[in-house]
Amino acid sequence: MRLVSPFLKRVVYPGLAKTGYLRRNAGAGPAIVTYHGILPAGYKEIDSALDGSLVSAESFRRQLHLLKTRYNIVSPEQFFLWCESKQTLPPRSVLLTCDDGLQNTLTDMLPILQELGLSCLFFVTGASLSEKASMLWYEEFYLLFLAAGNSFTLEFMDTDMRISVASPQEKRAKWWDLVKKLSQFDHRRRREILERIREQLRISSEWISRYVDDPILHCRFFMMNMVELRQLLAGGMCIGAHTLSHPMLSQAPEELAWSEIFESRRNLEQALDRVILALAYPFGNLGSVTQREQEMAERAGFKCAFLNFGGGLGAGNPLFALPRVHVTAAMGIAEFEAHISGFHRILRQRFFPEDYAAAAV
Repeated sequence: MRLVSPFLKRVVYPGLAKTGYLRRNAGAGPAIVTYHGILPAGYKEIDSALDGSLVSAESFRRQLHLLKTRYNIVSPEQFFLWCESKQTLPPRSVLLTCDDGLQNTLTDMLPILQELGLSCLFFVTGASLSEKASMLWYEEFYLLFLAAGNSFTLEFMDTDMRISVASPQEKRAKWWDLVKKLSQFDHRRRREILERIREQLRISSEWISRYVDDPILHCRFFMMNMVELRQLLAGGMCIGAHTLSHPMLSQAPEELAWSEIFESRRNLEQALDRVILALAYPFGNLGSVTQREQEMAERAGFKCAFLNFGGGLGAGNPLFALPRVHVTAAMGIAEFEAHISGFHRILRQRFFPEDYAAAAV
């Protein structure tokens, strides 16, 4: 698939989009699109592992324009009624969602949505109920790794974790291994371990001030606080839960996974005085979501829960494993429509099943 992807993106998808083939042959809906934020103006990419899931404001506007003119964007409220079999949706329906609740969703995404008269379902973590803004823990962790030397060893005497990094190329893989392991712990314990990692890497305790003080970096990396979350709601948007602290749920003990799911809904409802109907699983691939988490989401009182892959029209709609089109910075407008229509998914499943399965893990 990697060998033919450039040909698909530059020749096949644009040709099919131009002729109208993609929308004419789209599967039954609805399709669900997920974003992770907008790259603030003036921001310079640090690393594709961090920034690859955020899109430019220009790309976001173009994608919404395509959806408005060729498909039928539905509101979260319409979608929830459909989930309960209380409403039918028009052909080629598309729901907009966005994960993580970064501040740039308020400053850069909301104005475009309002300009176009659209509503989006924003999934936020428990961190957005705080007065103080904070980073996603795994992004903060990766920034620590980037700030460290090219080779280092980390040891934790009271855990089974020990890693060695010998080159810049190893950082990403070792970081991801530790993300899985740290997901075994609750948020407080995770914070303690991250502080010990910082100390072992001999990085100053003031290292994060760069991201706090720079308005562009702050907008890129920090999540909304409670005041900003209320501003998003006042702007006509809808809120869903993204767990308390964004761990990889499949790696968490059962009691911790349940707490992350159930308490995220309860806390949001109490703080915002409204019913929270939807959950987005952190990371959202098959490696991070099992049947256990799907059953927990239903038992916690959610009406639906969302994955982060496999979406597009015709993808099927199991209510507690709803597939989504994960929009990335590298996705051109024709490729975007190929995903929305379901053509991209069908192509990969039919001709590159191993590649498709690997992408879901």
